[in-house]
Amino acid sequence: MRLFKLLCISGFLLCTSHVMAQPAVDDAVTNYSQHTHTIESSNLSEQRTVVVQLPKSYQTHPNKRYPVIYRLDGAGNLPLINAVLERLQQNDQAPEVIVVAIESTNRLRDFYPTVNKEPQGPVGEGGGAAKFLAFVEQELMPLVNKQYRTHDYRVIAGASAAGVFALYAMQADPELFQAHIAYSPAVWWNYGAPAKSLNTFVTKAKSINSYVYMNIGEEAGIMRERYDDMQQTMQNSKVQNSKVQNLRFKSDAFAGVSHNLTSAAGAFNAYHGLFLSKHMPLSALGDDVSSIDAYYQRLSQQWGEQIAPPDRAVRMLGYSLTDNQQFERAIEVFKYNIKNYPKSAYALSALSYGYEMQGNVRQALAQIEAAIAVADDSYPYPDYLKETKTRLQGQL
Repeated sequence: MRLFKLLCISGFLLCTSHVMAQPAVDDAVTNYSQHTHTIESSNLSEQRTVVVQLPKSYQTHPNKRYPVIYRLDGAGNLPLINAVLERLQQNDQAPEVIVVAIESTNRLRDFYPTVNKEPQGPVGEGGGAAKFLAFVEQELMPLVNKQYRTHDYRVIAGASAAGVFALYAMQADPELFQAHIAYSPAVWWNYGAPAKSLNTFVTKAKSINSYVYMNIGEEAGIMRERYDDMQQTMQNSKVQNSKVQNLRFKSDAFAGVSHNLTSAAGAFNAYHGLFLSKHMPLSALGDDVSSIDAYYQRLSQQWGEQIAPPDRAVRMLGYSLTDNQQFERAIEVFKYNIKNYPKSAYALSALSYGYEMQGNVRQALAQIEAAIAVADDSYPYPDYLKETKTRLQGQL
């Protein structure tokens, strides 16, 4: 492995370590701002309270719009969301977001689509999910979109009964949210009605373009039986049904984790799986470089800002391919990067590396000479470029 590649990777690790060491400093510079709103809901015939938390950059980036997470069960969930997203953001694996925390009044009424008739649970409760969804769509969202700079990528998340509602929202209005997070959804309710409903929806759906995360803890009995059946239907539909290929589905089962801790246990996996990383993974690379454009188009749509494929991220894809001895694909990726960064000594040197690993010394020399020609005083490895040129010349 050449020195330059080692230097690039070392620089990346040092930079990452520095960022990870700084969260306390960053937090001290800019804090979140939170705004409480009281809504007289005609749909629910009562007063409802929500807390809107704005990103730290909100005031300093007045033209920027943000994705929105609607978190059921109130502002008590904000510390966990913040801790997870901050760590992901520090590693370019999540955007900043607006979080709308909806305080609860009567959870059983609002979150369950059907009235429970099963003696195991509170008989006669539930059945108000349709009205609650109408409140969210017709009253809450217009307020949030009017008063804050929102992007049209929306997430709904909740636990237990609220997890049931997150899954119900996808069935009732598939376009309203682009992601649905359900921590230990209480699908045992009313003889398993929530699980049966989701199974039917997924089986009959013409298309599902959404991200779904759900998990379960140590629950057993009918809860586990009904959840497992639903989870298996979701997994099988993703594999077998071409109509739901746009469905991104992820699930976890946590042994020894109680029902009330599944939010804490699953939050990282939920959001890590949801948001695309600025550092495109090798697994997302298709047969040609058009998959790079497609990936960053999806990422830009999700993050709410135009993000071009970063020089370093694309180089790392190429280096991974050379490590796997896929030299033709690596060279294609390196060439693609140069189209975006024609004056980058890093990009040109990376292509030189690809050609050298392939055994094409003449092309490797041509690219390293091009790198030398564009390298300015800010480039940190001029001696490496010169030494590589001398070494390659000696091989001709």
